[in-house]
Amino acid sequence: MPFKIEKDAEPQFNLLLAATAISLLIWLISLFFPFFGYLLYPLRLFATFVHEGGHAIAGIISGSDVSSLTVSPDGSGEVYSIGTGGFSALLVSSAGYLGTTAFGTLLLFLIRFGFSARKTLYFCGGLVFALTVFFGFLAPIRHLFNTVTIGGFFFTVFSGLVISGILLSIAKYARSTVVNFTIAFITVQMLLNATFDLINVFFISTTTNMHSDAANMAAATGIPAFIWVLIWIALSVVMISLGLRIYVIRKNQLSDRLYKDL
Repeated sequence: MPFKIEKDAEPQFNLLLAATAISLLIWLISLFFPFFGYLLYPLRLFATFVHEGGHAIAGIISGSDVSSLTVSPDGSGEVYSIGTGGFSALLVSSAGYLGTTAFGTLLLFLIRFGFSARKTLYFCGGLVFALTVFFGFLAPIRHLFNTVTIGGFFFTVFSGLVISGILLSIAKYARSTVVNFTIAFITVQMLLNATFDLINVFFISTTTNMHSDAANMAAATGIPAFIWVLIWIALSVVMISLGLRIYVIRKNQLSDRLYKDL
């Protein structure tokens, strides 16, 4: 059966396609002119905050004591937590990659159902700010910096404040068209980063002994790391498919406007 976008979903879907095309164009240009890749650098760090935030939030939910969240200049990150058992370890280790995909899928739903783009951007900026303050700043201080370096601490706090400041400023001051495109671009970047990161961790798990979330899962369960990556990939495909599926189903009550900025 052919894939057909509903008429009432075409504006949102076309916006996502435009954001995807620009993302891929920047990526292709950066292959020949690497400095162009820095155009996406803030969003790469944003995705890392979401990934590591997934670990931290899962740790809190499972009763773990989160001692730090750090984001590195190369786009990697770490969360240190003391778990309460095997279930906590499984939940925390899986929450990074799946959390990133789930966040991108959530944005797909919000775009489709006409939720305020401005409010969504406030939420994104507020999320990074909260993760920075509670897990990047207060948690390391409370644990006397026993799991972070001073350099890592300052870069995490600085980058978190800058990224959240940019997002909140766009939400407050930018025109609606800019806000709409920003949300679409963030959504695409979240899903692309989640996909590429899962592909990378698959090759890491099958060709090296490097530390990774999948290696943590293997140590906790005895199941090979690459099996866990395949499970995460399958779950991510399901989430993204569901997120895109709503664009081919007519919704009974959808705002006439692309977004309703309140």
